[in-house]
Amino acid sequence: MNIPFLDSWRRRRGGDRAPVLVSAFERDPEGAAGLLAECALLRARAQEAGVRLDDTPRSLEALDQLPPRWREDPEELPWVGNDAGLYLGTVIVRTVPGAVWDVLPGGRAVVRLASGREVDVVGAGLDWAITGSPQLSQTYGEAAEGR
Repeated sequence: MNIPFLDSWRRRRGGDRAPVLVSAFERDPEGAAGLLAECALLRARAQEAGVRLDDTPRSLEALDQLPPRWREDPEELPWVGNDAGLYLGTVIVRTVPGAVWDVLPGGRAVVRLASGREVDVVGAGLDWAITGSPQLSQTYGEAAEGR
């Protein structure tokens, strides 16, 4: 995947990375969205369980059914949650008309719906990974309805 902003992002040390992420979306929104969609750890855990992540709402339902083995590893838990949130955001952006990635001033990636509402997908993914609630498919349903 050709993501031109990645090299300058990696070279940057310390400081606020939000301007870099904002700039990345301005210069190459498809590349930045592709980077957020990678979700390598979540995809690996899903594949191990026989779940195919195809960026559809149905795959969110399948993720909701996975046994939460990541909860046994406190180091893996936040990474799975982060990936789950980014994957949720990817599905929303790719399937809900008018939904787009946005970056808040602190550098947090959220999904902005056509209504203007922001969905904190990473927060939702972390909640799902830690407690199982709300389910990813439920959060998607609310976003798809514009709530």
